[in-house]
Amino acid sequence: MPKRATQALRELHRQQAAERLAAGQTWQDNDLVFCREDGSPMDRWQVRREFRKIAKAAGIGEDWTPRELRHSFVSLLSAHDVALEEISRLVGHSGTTVTETVYRHEIRPALTKGAVAMNKVFKPKSA
Repeated sequence: MPKRATQALRELHRQQAAERLAAGQTWQDNDLVFCREDGSPMDRWQVRREFRKIAKAAGIGEDWTPRELRHSFVSLLSAHDVALEEISRLVGHSGTTVTETVYRHEIRPALTKGAVAMNKVFKPKSA
């Protein structure tokens, strides 16, 4: 697991420990990584609301959805030459067809075009 993910999960664990103490007897231990402040499961609307807050705080707007993370995850792994079979396994697909046709989007051409455009717009000043 990436170090940043491990650090974020450890911080979340510390935060949940404080929430558990604050909730006292009302804490519902469901052994969840992501939950409400009382330990109960989040519904899809809460997940979406919280995700929008995170996206807004990150400065990427509020139009993103959690589902887009799955597409990004698959596309980024593919762009870094992870085998399609391995990606399919990681996202819980029984085969590679759905992973390849629905979730994997080729991002290298877009990144290359974006880099070329940025070079045209932000030309370094000559010394």
